[in-house]
Order: sequence, then C-alpha cells, then structure tokens
Amino acid sequence: MMIPSIDLMGGRAVQLIGGREMAIDAGDPFPIAEKFSVAGEIAVIDLDAAMGRGNNRELIERLTAKYDCRVGGGIRDYDTALRWLDAGARKIIIGTAAQPELLSRLPRDRVIAALDAVHGEIVVEGWTKKTSETVLERLAELRDLVGGFLVTFVELEGRMQGIDLDEVRRVIDAAGHARVTVAGGVAEAAEIGEIDRMGADAQIGMALYSGKMDLADAIAAPLTSDRPDGLWPTVVCDEHGVALGLAWSNAESVREAVRTKSGVYHSRRRGLWRKGESSGQTQDLIRIDLDCDRDCLRFVVNQRGSGFCHNDTRTCWGSDGGLNALARRLAARKKDAPPGSYTARLLSDPALLRAKLCEEAGELADAKDPAHVSEEAGDLLYFAMAALARSGVSLSDVERVLDLRSRKLTRRTGDAKN
Repeated sequence: MMIPSIDLMGGRAVQLIGGREMAIDAGDPFPIAEKFSVAGEIAVIDLDAAMGRGNNRELIERLTAKYDCRVGGGIRDYDTALRWLDAGARKIIIGTAAQPELLSRLPRDRVIAALDAVHGEIVVEGWTKKTSETVLERLAELRDLVGGFLVTFVELEGRMQGIDLDEVRRVIDAAGHARVTVAGGVAEAAEIGEIDRMGADAQIGMALYSGKMDLADAIAAPLTSDRPDGLWPTVVCDEHGVALGLAWSNAESVREAVRTKSGVYHSRRRGLWRKGESSGQTQDLIRIDLDCDRDCLRFVVNQRGSGFCHNDTRTCWGSDGGLNALARRLAARKKDAPPGSYTARLLSDPALLRAKLCEEAGELADAKDPAHVSEEAGDLLYFAMAALARSGVSLSDVERVLDLRSRKLTRRTGDAKN
C-alpha cells in the first residue's frame, strides 16, 4: 500500500531532493495530514531532529494525538523511542541507532529500521558518509529484531524518475518476515501496485506534493477486480466499525470521494453517486481501507442524518443499537429534549449528573451477581454518555483516547487517589 509522508523542517512540511535541496515548502502540516489521513497511516519525519538542528516535537505530538502516525527522525536512544511510543505513534522509525542493543528493548512489531542506501551501499550522517556495508547485509542482521524496514534509495529520492523494481524484490527477499516500505523515486501509481503485489509498501512524498500523482489513484493502485465491469465492492462502515451497507466503487468515484472527503460511490444504474445528495443523509469520509486480497474497499464514514439505507434506517440491515445508538440519541436530545424530561434535567443540571455518576459508580463497584453487574454497568454507562453529550464529546473521541492509551509502554501504578 501507499504510506504518505510528511517531512518537517522548522514547523513546516517540506520536500527535499536528495535530502538537501529544498524543492517544496508546503507550509502548515495539519491540512496536509487531514488530507493524507484518508489513506490511513502517515509517516511523519522530523528532519530537524534527524540533522541535529532542533526538533518539531510539540507539533508531532499534536499530529499523533489526532492521526495514526509512524514517527521518525532523531530517535537515537531508548528514552526518545519510549516517549514516541507512549505519545501514541503506531510505529517508530529508527535510523543509525537501529542496533541490536536498542532494538532488543523495544516492542518488535512497533519498530521500523530505516536504511538509507546509495546504489545498494548504506550511507549515514545525512547521507554524506558511506559505510561499506550493503543494504542487504544490514537487512539480514536486523530482520529478526524489527517489525519492518524503511529502505530509501537515496540516489532516486525526490527525483520522481521511477524505482528499480528488481532492487525492491531483492530487498524484500532479504528482509524475511519484516514488512518493507520503500522510498525514493516512485512517480506513478502503477508502481505502488507493483510494489504491493511484491509484498511491500511505498512511502510517497514528492509525487503527491508536486501533483504528479493523485492521492486517490495512489490509494487504489493495488486494487484488482474479477468483475467484467471492473467495479470494487465497497463495505461502508461507521467510525465504530458497524457495517452500514454495501456499495460499489471505481476509479472515478474513489477520486471524487477523496477529493471531497465524502461518501461518493458508483451506482450501476446512475453512474457517479454522491450519497445524500437528494436525501440529505450525507457522509464525511474518514478513511479508505483495502482488504487483504486487494479486491474490496472499506469506506469508514461519519454518517449524517437518520442513516445509510433508503428505508430510512441506520443500516441496510435495520436499526443498530448499543452505545453508539445511545450516544446519537443523547446528542439529539441535547437539542430537542422535552422540557422537564429526565434527560433534559441531566443535561442542564451538572450537579444532578455528577451525583448520579458517583451513585451508579458505587453501586457497580458493590454489585456481585452477573445480572446485577450488567444492570449497574448499564446505568453508569448511560450517565457517562449523558456527560459526553452535555460536553459535545463523541464516543469516537473517547475511543481515540483509549486507543492511544493502549499504545503506551509506560504504565501508571493505578493506585486509588486519596
């Protein structure tokens, strides 16, 4: 697949040629991250930290809090690596410090070793010093200690002249079970598809920033179809993974969906179909995922209105339930709860809501029988969801917090507060 890259220098997103020559100053990285996030994970590289000229730490911390990022640049010791893992980086990218002593102390599946090579020879110190070690030798040395490699072909970096697919194959073979991401030279979406079929990912920067490569084409490049019409089945899900329905996509609809960040599909009767254009039940596109066989898409969306189905239900299988449905009901009640109703009282009386939260938490803590525990947990969750609705916090916001906490390696003692 394609991993879009954001290289940071002086708080701005940039693109360099050969790691030295400034080619593009793209400015504020947040609009870029918002655009790229539809593709999934983003590579965020701190060039200042890598070059020993300061860092963009606070900026990257804000990016990792909002987006799924793999973070690299200037990670040279255990404490720095741990800080980024605790900050929520899905993976960290370690360059010259990727030595067995350090790697053995870190969770293998969240570590990528960065290998920079000129014509197959490893280079260090900002790509200025040759090491006499080949990239294939280094891959063999580290492949049992990391979950992946980022191999940059320095002689091609930023030049958009194409990538040597034969060399990519040799790198993949030498990496063993570690997943390879290659960078440098990729200029066409078709190359991303070829690299994916080999079993590797392509990290893309210059081609996206310059406009030579369309983001949607890069996302869809690995896809195949065995249908005569070439369409891709598209499972439409909400932020919580609940399937809303099935649609169809083609290259045109994916481009329009990515361009507008909305639910756009291909109707086999009407052609390009913008969900909600006539009904008002529009969708905000969050992310596009490819399945393992690369013949099916998943659109993760924020569904507006009553739902996805033309029968005016949340899903094409009827109404949903659970916490997600409760959260939507409470959010709606915040706007139109009947005066004097219990929900209206909860949402307008902070003291009452606080008292009920404390009361139900105590009752849950004291409950023993499974049925009683379920009932008390339901009560507590109801009041907790009311607290979210009162403050305008979504269930997805809470899930994001929990996901970020799950990535922490440093654990608190968890003792009760006095």
